[in-house]
Amino acid sequence: MNLAVVVQRYGAEINGGAELHARYIAEHLARHHAVEVLTTCARDYVTWRNEWPSGTEQVNGVTVRRFPVSRERHPEDFAKHSERIFTLAHSVKEELAWLESEGPTSPALIKHLASSGSTYDYVLFFSARYYHAYHGWRAVPAKAVLVPTAERDAAMGVSIMAPMFRGVRALMYNSFEERAMIQAIAGNREVPGVVVGVGSDVPARTDPDRIRTQHGIAGPYVVYVGRIDENKGCKELFGHFERYLKQSGRDLTLVLVGTSIMDIPDHPRIRHLGFMGDADKFDVMAGARALIMPSYFESLSMVALEAWGVGRPVLANGRCDVLRGQCIRSNAGLYYESYPEFAATLHAIEANPSFNEALGRNGREYFRTHYTWPVIVQKYQDMFRQLDDENARGVSRTIEPLPGFFARRRRTLPPADEVLAQAPQGPVVPQRRQPPRHQGPSHGARDQQTPREQHGPRDQRTPREQHGSRDHRGRRGGGR
Repeated sequence: MNLAVVVQRYGAEINGGAELHARYIAEHLARHHAVEVLTTCARDYVTWRNEWPSGTEQVNGVTVRRFPVSRERHPEDFAKHSERIFTLAHSVKEELAWLESEGPTSPALIKHLASSGSTYDYVLFFSARYYHAYHGWRAVPAKAVLVPTAERDAAMGVSIMAPMFRGVRALMYNSFEERAMIQAIAGNREVPGVVVGVGSDVPARTDPDRIRTQHGIAGPYVVYVGRIDENKGCKELFGHFERYLKQSGRDLTLVLVGTSIMDIPDHPRIRHLGFMGDADKFDVMAGARALIMPSYFESLSMVALEAWGVGRPVLANGRCDVLRGQCIRSNAGLYYESYPEFAATLHAIEANPSFNEALGRNGREYFRTHYTWPVIVQKYQDMFRQLDDENARGVSRTIEPLPGFFARRRRTLPPADEVLAQAPQGPVVPQRRQPPRHQGPSHGARDQQTPREQHGPRDQRTPREQHGSRDHRGRRGGGR
């Protein structure tokens, strides 16, 4: 089978977000199929400036074909377009202008798909909100498999997104929360879709003492792994952590792993180790009391899965539905929504060894059951077989045409914020199956739990009130 993976940027040194997700999927599917990555020449996600040469190269044994970006992104222009379509009545024409201003705008990539799409059996698009996914889907609708990597972001309420969710051949969701949000917005339950996420090559053995010695880390510590960015909740994390140390008197260090794009407090118990390769990263996580994930916006936390893979609990921002849902379904983490909750949950995890180890064991089992690579790859293989069967039966999806010249310019579309606000909020939580009414309770078998579309309490505040001002991507809070 010939597969294409289409993603906004791609490289071995890009160590997070949808781009790392795409690389992992491409490399693991390449063990079973012929895989080619189609991407841009951009390295930086703020400007999408062309930095890699166009053409073909090999990255970790996978063929990568790069296409130039026709225009760099100007954050102020993008923010202006975002403010209009997120908060005001607007037109389809303005949504398309917003999409182009976000980038990475690469007509050459879309032209390649239109002319060479027949050479691929299926084309996997990462991520839903970008130019290449929207226009690429329309170029090869019969082949398009979408990996949305969609966070709870006003971009998902933009009207041009729903026809894509209804028109692709299949969707590979990251989480139950993402699937519930998209299905509520797009009404696409008839489109094949599966919650799959992404795996990770977690080592069988780790050596935390090596990292302690190498970096002079003494005593207990918690760890944050990822881009150190205010949009990832790091500013709030620093404030909460410093306050916790002052009030509790605990002997605890916060270790940071990743590239920083914000100032890090000059505090003796906040240690920045910089970017690390996988071996060092896993050793650091394995020695931590817990991984802290302070982000407000995630479609799936890969580092949370990796922490569970090495048997460590997670403390997550409970205002992120996905993180909260992951903690509940795994029974391997706690979550907070305020400083008092942060202090109580952190103390429970780091000061109670038996509780800490129990959460860690649950996490390891959750990862083994749902996120090892054989499980992930099998879900993709099963979807390809399902689509092959549809092809044999002549099943196809309808592409909804764009409005005509005048209709495209009418400012009759609701603000994307309002559309998103109608989607269900809260984590999708396991529900215990109740015995039939005519039967008594069962005492012999373990209760069966399956995630269902049931959500926690709806936060009645608007997204603006919850998450503050917009970042350079034209969205609020969060980050990549």
